[in-house]
Amino acid sequence: MEQSKAELLLRQGIAGLGTTAGEKAIDQFLAYMEGILSWNEKVNLTAITDREDFIRKHFLDSLTCCSFPEMEEANRIIDVGTGAGFPGIPLALMFPDKQFTLMDSLKKRLNIIDELTETLGINNVRTLHGRAEDLARMKEHREQYDLCVSRAVANLAVLSEYTLPFLKVGGSLLAYKGPEAIQEIKSSGGAIRTLGGILSEERRVTIPGLETSHVILVIDKIKHTPAPYPRKAGTPAKEPLK
Repeated sequence: MEQSKAELLLRQGIAGLGTTAGEKAIDQFLAYMEGILSWNEKVNLTAITDREDFIRKHFLDSLTCCSFPEMEEANRIIDVGTGAGFPGIPLALMFPDKQFTLMDSLKKRLNIIDELTETLGINNVRTLHGRAEDLARMKEHREQYDLCVSRAVANLAVLSEYTLPFLKVGGSLLAYKGPEAIQEIKSSGGAIRTLGGILSEERRVTIPGLETSHVILVIDKIKHTPAPYPRKAGTPAKEPLK
């Protein structure tokens, strides 16, 4: 796929989501894609290597929450389990005045993100290495963020324990989910309540150019997360809260 076609697809997709991106951001999107695909030949970052698929399934999927009031109102945002930088990097490019922390347990991925963001002049992103269960207990991170985003990380009960401790009371989690979301909602209500949250909305979103629709679950933080949570590293996944 020629870069000019990639650029057109990106511009049309962003417009299809009801928003716009400046010329600098468009250039950074495309350069970030090329950087990830180049690194992907050495380090396993993504199974999506076709540029058209990359734009739709990584960039546009990440941007489906751009018009959400939770995103527009947030200042400090954490992406838990960012992987190769999704959804954090696309959102950071669209919102250069907001501060994004991209967290992952694999340092090698974060080193690549650091290199690319520095090279491309993406100045509103910092990376954070570690496990959510450990980092969310640290004073500088516990209940310090306005918004948490997370894409393809864990089932909702486990994800809630990874993410809700990072959020201020009044903050929100945007959990990117697929068709399995309905079943996850049924089995995670107790966990969400225990951790200080409430499922406030289930928003269906459409990715331009793809027939499948996704779901973003909006979980609002309505009270402080009790001190015992998150439990020690590994426990949430092995013994999900009921």
